[in-house]
Amino acid sequence: MIEILISLFVLSGSLLSLIGSLGIIRLPDTYSRMHAATKSSTLGVILLILGTFTYFLAEGNFSLQLLITIIFVFLTAPVAAMIISRSAHRNGVELWSRTKHDELMESYPEHLEPERDNEKADKP
Repeated sequence: MIEILISLFVLSGSLLSLIGSLGIIRLPDTYSRMHAATKSSTLGVILLILGTFTYFLAEGNFSLQLLITIIFVFLTAPVAAMIISRSAHRNGVELWSRTKHDELMESYPEHLEPERDNEKADKP
């Protein structure tokens, strides 16, 4: 029974990591790719580590390092992606052409708004 649980953790983690990889290749802009890289891949890595933890626990070895790794990945990957996305936005990386609303642009004070390429063309 424990082998089935371990297999489910590893297979689902691998599948989610594959979906995240395909999202990085297929999605149209930096922000969508960042979303794919963090959401599905983070959960995929956590499930893989959880499968590894369960395997060693079934063998009689408790691994605190694996639990700490799960917590570390869970906390750091989304925060790092958010910081990278904000940095890309602030440096003027273009949104996808079909993006309807840019909420992040509204949060900038007027003197800190990033210049977009199409705005540069409008100015004399």
